[in-house]
Amino acid sequence: MVDQFIQEAVQFINTLPPLSIYLVFFMVAYVENIVPPIPGDVLVAFGGYLAAESVIGLVPILLLTTIASVIGFMSMYWIGSRWGRLIQQKKKQFWLLRFIPLKYINKVRSWMQRWGMGVILANRFLAGTRSVISLTAGLSHTHISGTIIYSTISSLLWNGILLGFGWIVHENWQLIGKYLSIYGRIILAGIAIFIIIKLIVYYYNKRSPN
Repeated sequence: MVDQFIQEAVQFINTLPPLSIYLVFFMVAYVENIVPPIPGDVLVAFGGYLAAESVIGLVPILLLTTIASVIGFMSMYWIGSRWGRLIQQKKKQFWLLRFIPLKYINKVRSWMQRWGMGVILANRFLAGTRSVISLTAGLSHTHISGTIIYSTISSLLWNGILLGFGWIVHENWQLIGKYLSIYGRIILAGIAIFIIIKLIVYYYNKRSPN
């Protein structure tokens, strides 16, 4: 399903003039922050290939995807800031809770309490948690200017890596999708192991005599 979407997207992009290609990548980078299942990272890597082919410019596509990523991040931040009270009250009719369970929001909030803005700085590298992090940042009312700065750095580094790899591997850019899938599984497994260890330590300390 994902591969078919990528192939159709690539075929569509290849029919467009450069200016329209920039617009498509802007929209992909933005929507990917709102709807995580969209394989935006793989398409950004394809942008690196197009830049290597001189179809588009590497610097413009890097700047556009970074700006779009930050705007997407701040859109979710605004939702969290605007409707945070409804989310915290577990309002079942609130549409967002159908897609992002409250337990994930609480978990990210505990991360932010421990590592602060570092979670926002790392958000682009934490596969599967990006929209939750941006939503939780808004819910926690983190400092707006700092949030924008850290999310910009994170997006610039991540998009730069994807575009760079797309440029380097050239026609084999689709291989990046496979490595991203492996990377995502490693990140999620690492998070799961970390949570398990924390629970074990918590219950051990709880049962141990004072």
